[in-house]
Amino acid sequence: MTTRAVPFHCPYCADEDLRPHGETHGEWECRSCLRAFRLGFIGQLSPTDLTTL
Repeated sequence: MTTRAVPFHCPYCADEDLRPHGETHGEWECRSCLRAFRLGFIGQLSPTDLTTL
């Protein structure tokens, strides 16, 4: 088991019944709404990007 963070809620229905999906890291399935989804890290924001908000 990896020590990386896992999602606690489905992004579609907000249910908590999530399980790993497939063999690829970051893929999850929701047993409530029967959707599979992938989570991934895009990158880190630069502090200068935050000043434009």
